[in-house]
Amino acid sequence: MTTTNGMLGKEGLLLSVYYIVGAMTSTLPNPIVTPDFLLETDAARELYHDYAAGMPIIDYHCHLSPAQIASNHQFTNLTDIWLRGDHYKWRAMRANGIPESGITGEADDREKHRNWAATLPYTLRNPLYHWSHLELNRYFGIGELLGPDNADAVYDQCSNRLHEPELRVRGLLEGMDVRTVCTTDDPTDSLEHHRALREEGYGIRVYPGFRPDRALFIDRPDYNDYVDRLAEVTDRDISSYTDLLEALMQRIDYFHALDGRIADHGLNQLYDVDYTEGELTELFARRRGGENVSPHEARVFQTAVLVELGKAYHARGWVQQFHLGAMRNNNSRILRSVGADAGVDSIGDYSQAAGLQRLFDTLDRTDQLAKTIVYNLNPSDNEVMATMVGNFNDGSVAGKMQFGSAWWFLDQLDGMEAQLNVLSNMGLLSRFVGMLTDSRSFLSFPRHEYFRRLLCNMFGNDIKRGLVPDDRRFIGKVIQDISYTNAANYFNFPK
Repeated sequence: MTTTNGMLGKEGLLLSVYYIVGAMTSTLPNPIVTPDFLLETDAARELYHDYAAGMPIIDYHCHLSPAQIASNHQFTNLTDIWLRGDHYKWRAMRANGIPESGITGEADDREKHRNWAATLPYTLRNPLYHWSHLELNRYFGIGELLGPDNADAVYDQCSNRLHEPELRVRGLLEGMDVRTVCTTDDPTDSLEHHRALREEGYGIRVYPGFRPDRALFIDRPDYNDYVDRLAEVTDRDISSYTDLLEALMQRIDYFHALDGRIADHGLNQLYDVDYTEGELTELFARRRGGENVSPHEARVFQTAVLVELGKAYHARGWVQQFHLGAMRNNNSRILRSVGADAGVDSIGDYSQAAGLQRLFDTLDRTDQLAKTIVYNLNPSDNEVMATMVGNFNDGSVAGKMQFGSAWWFLDQLDGMEAQLNVLSNMGLLSRFVGMLTDSRSFLSFPRHEYFRRLLCNMFGNDIKRGLVPDDRRFIGKVIQDISYTNAANYFNFPK
């Protein structure tokens, strides 16, 4: 089996050697992970290697475990670090005819890896084909394509190296030159691991991200249980709508004290609905009394709470994010047996424009609209999202309102190019805050490389076609800004 030497080392990682495998092995050398992968022109190659490749990473939205960062967690084997929790790979294995027992069920870890190795060759033209081979190469130095013939050899080589410092959690982050990580945390979280990292003075900044979705979903069966938990954490009674808002503000301040400066909301859509304070008071009281609420009342409640949260974010200089358009947990059988986030989600076809306009205009009218990033899952809404956020730039800061990076099902070549082209046509690509992983995996940071290569290729092709001037120094600076500098300036993280 062919390998590079160890892990990363940034350019050693980014410019991994293309190995030719001799006759002693039946596995194929990797024709994908080459120094010029995705770079189709001389200009693209220069822009990537001279400007983009060496930029650090700010991952301002992910689902990594702060506990694992704090403890410098060591994974037990390749399946543990690579497949466990990765619903993208689970979804592909199901499509390839692998039974659930061999994906999330009782099969042992080696067998689950063999199932993934048998599936990966059939993911051609799916982003998993590129991502997976980048991950194997960048972290473990695997220089060949993964398949059934070398599944066990790859599993053993990678698993046997996980005790090495550079392949424990902190080594994985440091090796990719990650400077900042923003996790996703519920308002009721203790943030004890963020506190420990802060007190330790750990070099990579790990900030909490405020995700209050469960406080908004008043129609869910477990809503009162959640509010009870919030009451316990804040040491206050929450029997009224005002009590709820005060508890949420208390937790926002708690996050702020631990350097949290970012909020995120994973919602189907925003709503264009009217409401009164009295209506909200009565609605919340009924729900706390055990009554159910109607779908319209749930929309009213979500809208009202988001307005109050938005004002709080603005007052503290936070950035608010909205991930919109997912239709989640569609397969009830898998939801029951595996749980949420199991790879049975899809794109939803919700109406988006009116709700976005209402929320942003409500906050903007009183100059309480925070910096905002909107992520879209339905590609038919790309122009809707990009033009709507553009309505609310106010000159206070470059790129205040952001059409966020291609997300989830759109996080692939076509989807990223479409997002970048829409942003270019409807706004200012040069002010874009760039890529993020939105991942639970510590092996997902090559997605930043993937994005940067694609971005450089787009500019390189534009230069070749005469659509932009062949000013590689200026365009190189724009690429560096999108890769890192814009995000470093946009978020008000403590220095």
